[in-house]
Amino acid sequence: MARIKVIEEKCTGCGACVDACPFGAIRVEEMAVIDEEKCTLCGACVEACPLGALELEEVVRTGMDTSKYRGVWVFAEQRHGKVSGVAYELLNVGRRLADDLGEKLTAVVFGPIGEDAVRELIYRGADRVLWADDERLAQFHDDTYAGVLAEMAQAERPEIILCGATSIGRSFFPKAAAKLGTGLTADCTGLEIDKERRLLVQTRPAFGGNIMATILTPDHRPQMATVRHKVMKEAPRQEGREGEVVKWSPRPENLASRTTLVEFVEEVEETVNLADADIIVSGGRGLGGPENFALIRELAMLLGGAVGASRAAVDAGWIPYSHQVGQTGRTVSPKLYIACGISGAIQHLVGMQSSDVIVAINKDPEAPIFKVATFGIVGDLFEVVPALIERLKRRKG
Repeated sequence: MARIKVIEEKCTGCGACVDACPFGAIRVEEMAVIDEEKCTLCGACVEACPLGALELEEVVRTGMDTSKYRGVWVFAEQRHGKVSGVAYELLNVGRRLADDLGEKLTAVVFGPIGEDAVRELIYRGADRVLWADDERLAQFHDDTYAGVLAEMAQAERPEIILCGATSIGRSFFPKAAAKLGTGLTADCTGLEIDKERRLLVQTRPAFGGNIMATILTPDHRPQMATVRHKVMKEAPRQEGREGEVVKWSPRPENLASRTTLVEFVEEVEETVNLADADIIVSGGRGLGGPENFALIRELAMLLGGAVGASRAAVDAGWIPYSHQVGQTGRTVSPKLYIACGISGAIQHLVGMQSSDVIVAINKDPEAPIFKVATFGIVGDLFEVVPALIERLKRRKG
């Protein structure tokens, strides 16, 4: 841990640090006062101070009693009043972890989502739901979400908190961890319990997926991790399962946000959502240009699937980022994944290799994609894909 320390005997309250801070985290009250909620420890104020009255100080935390922390929490993400599928995946792994620890599983949810959605979290394995039913939490703001989650965790002291590695989770969860003074492991693909030490064993890919790292948080609580969408299976539904619902009223200061949502613009796509698709047809550098994604879209529509893409195709500007499959895009696990003109870099394989059936179409017989493919077609995609489209059209009459 670290903080900006004000050396009282040197500070004259000149205000140079106030002008230098890009985050508005400093004010002058006879001398400089640091707002630690806003401070990012960038060090701009330290460099700007003409008197050397500010310094970056390491703070060593000692003596945390980890035995006072109990229970497993899962953050149930919602968008526009609907609980996201990643929440049910987290409930599945969270249920297993809670059972291994002999603890309760709590689902944490923000916003006015309705009684039926809350009850569904219990049906999916939660023993209790901690519900901040406040209209100001209906739309995502990283400041408010981080503040309210930290407030809850400080009051109830959970042992473990899990969140989806979605755009929402990646934005606010690190802030919550910083407020709680604990660590965070991002993009986990495996979670287990070391029962002897009551530690969460967190596994995630490192160095582009070439190795798997195992990470522990032995000295701080809660233990926090994000899990990629589609890495875990959804929790089975148990109709009629009983559980407790606890309403939470956040403190007003944690509901204040520096940003305002002006408008939500939904991307219009002719095919189904990538994250929810059972069939995905992806295109890569082998397509040669953006106009050739028309082939991919046509095949996907005939199969009732979604359109995916490799990072190379997205970086080239051929298709929006929301279609990217891979370590820096979406992790998917459809029943059928068709890779067209994708060589199979490790970054891409990490995001799709758990698919039930993988069909690879590539003219290079040495392409890495064939090592994970269930079926491989060595050939020109501009001959193979149109032939598939024609055959599908004939079968559909």
